[in-house]
Amino acid sequence: MKFIKRHLAFILPLMAILVGVEFYLVFERTTQSYEEGLRNRYSMLIVAHDKVKLEYLQSLNPRIASIEEVEKEGIVDEISKGLKASSKRNLSKLLPNFYNTKLDRYLSKEEIEVVKNDLEKSNKIKRVETFDGSHNSTYKLFIFLKLIFKLFIFFIGVVSFFLIIKQMEVWSLNHRERMRIMEIFGAPLFLRSAVMYRLAIIDTLVATSFVSMLFIYLKNSWVESSHIEILVKNSELIFQISDIFTMLVVSIPLVIISVFLVASSIKVEN
Repeated sequence: MKFIKRHLAFILPLMAILVGVEFYLVFERTTQSYEEGLRNRYSMLIVAHDKVKLEYLQSLNPRIASIEEVEKEGIVDEISKGLKASSKRNLSKLLPNFYNTKLDRYLSKEEIEVVKNDLEKSNKIKRVETFDGSHNSTYKLFIFLKLIFKLFIFFIGVVSFFLIIKQMEVWSLNHRERMRIMEIFGAPLFLRSAVMYRLAIIDTLVATSFVSMLFIYLKNSWVESSHIEILVKNSELIFQISDIFTMLVVSIPLVIISVFLVASSIKVEN
């Protein structure tokens, strides 16, 4: 029982870090998907004196991803009700060209202003409408939520890391005499603390397995039964096999550092 408690005291804070890492990965994938949706829904309206092509607009600013010309017929029909056909044709000739313009990514208000200024420098473009009000409020809320979540994950990670260090100090008490004797005989630090490294890496593999199984369960079982629309639609983003590699890349160096910090503090008493 003492053996299990000793290892659980290490595995649980490490799992907290790995759950934070996995939530961060899921959050990043989900927000990228959401950001892509925002980008696709957002468009700038370009009013041009002459017809323009995508390549020309991209030469003015590379953030332009695509353009779609707004047909004049629909605009003319809307504003010329009751006019003669000849008046409609003349009105159509007088109207400038309108283009709905998509961007290559979701931009901040300042970045959009740069795009707008670059486009309006052209003598072919009369005006650029950016719809700042709705875009800016959505963007600020989006960035704020990302910041809060990342700060929370960082706080959980720091607290868990110190818990791991404390548990390493408990482990070192069980091996202190053996490590001191090995140091007297000239054994290098890595060899003296080899047992702690081995136990830490084994527990890291166990913690990674537990967290992976938890998120696989959430992805394959809980999400479908939850009937939460946003989770059901993005279930493929909840866990990916590459996440296991990412968790190991984060956790193994972390436990190696924690073992090194604790082991290097054990000195021979003269």
